[in-house]
Amino acid sequence: MNPKGIKLSFSTNAFTSFSVEEAVEKIASLGYEGVEILADLPHAFPPEMSTGDLKRLRAVVEKTGILVANVNANTACGYYGRTFWDPVFEPSMANPDPEARAWRVRYTRQCIDLARELGSRSVSVTSGRMVPGIMPQDSMKLLRSSLSEVLEYAEEKGVNIGVEYEPGLLVEHCDELVGLLDGLGSSRLGANLDVGHSFVQGEDVPRVIRILSERIFHVHLEDIKGRKHYHLPPGQGDMDFGAVFETLRAVGYQGLVTVELYTLSDRPHDAAREARVFLEEFLRG
Repeated sequence: MNPKGIKLSFSTNAFTSFSVEEAVEKIASLGYEGVEILADLPHAFPPEMSTGDLKRLRAVVEKTGILVANVNANTACGYYGRTFWDPVFEPSMANPDPEARAWRVRYTRQCIDLARELGSRSVSVTSGRMVPGIMPQDSMKLLRSSLSEVLEYAEEKGVNIGVEYEPGLLVEHCDELVGLLDGLGSSRLGANLDVGHSFVQGEDVPRVIRILSERIFHVHLEDIKGRKHYHLPPGQGDMDFGAVFETLRAVGYQGLVTVELYTLSDRPHDAAREARVFLEEFLRG
C-alpha cells in the first residue's frame, strides 16, 4: 500500500460484464488501492438501488478495505432503462427540457447520498452536449442554474462535485471549466480532470494541472494515441505520464488517480493488470 501521496484507482465502468460488487472485489484483488463506482446501469444506479443493494455494496467495500475514489455520475443510461444509449450524457444539467433537467438534478443529489454512504469525497458530472437550436451561452445559463441547486445539497452533505470536461461537450476545454468554477464560486465545485481529454484537445496537460491546481478533486487517467478520443491502457499511446505525475505532485495533489478503460470491457482484468504494472514506476516518484 502507498500510505502517502498519489494512490491508484480503477473504474468499475470497465467491468460492466460483472455486478458492481464483483467489480469492486476484482479491482481490489488486482492490487488497486481505490475504486471508482459507476453510478449507472449495470452497476450502482441510485434511482433503482434498494436499501439491500446499498448494504451489499458497502459491505464489499468494507471487506476489501478499498477506498472509493469517486462516484461517476457522468452518464445516466439508466434513465432510458438500458445499459447503452446515445446520447449517453442526457438528460444533462443543461437540457432545455425543465423536467429532464430536474431529473438530472435529483439523480445527482442521489449520487451525493451514494458517495456519502460509501465514504467517497467526490461525485463527477459533465455538462452534457450542446443541443441544436440552443445557443451555447443559453445552455451555460441552464447548467449554472442546475449546478447551483446541486451545490446546495453537496455543501450540506460535505461532498465535492467535480466537473469533467470532454471533447464535444458544452464544457470541453480547461478555460471553459475555469470560467464555470469562477462564476459559481463554491469551494465544493472543482475539477474531475481527465488528462486524456485535455491531451485530445491539444492542451498542455502539465499547464492545465497547474492552472486547476487545488481545484482538482479527482483525476481520470488513460492513454491517447494521435489525439483520437479513445481510451487506451497507459503505455499504448502518446501521453507523457512522467510529466503528469510530476506536475500533480508539484501542485500538492494527494488524492486518487483512477484509470478509466470502459473501452476495454471485453478484457477488463488484463487491462487493469497491465495499467497497474505500467504505472507503478510513476507512483514511486
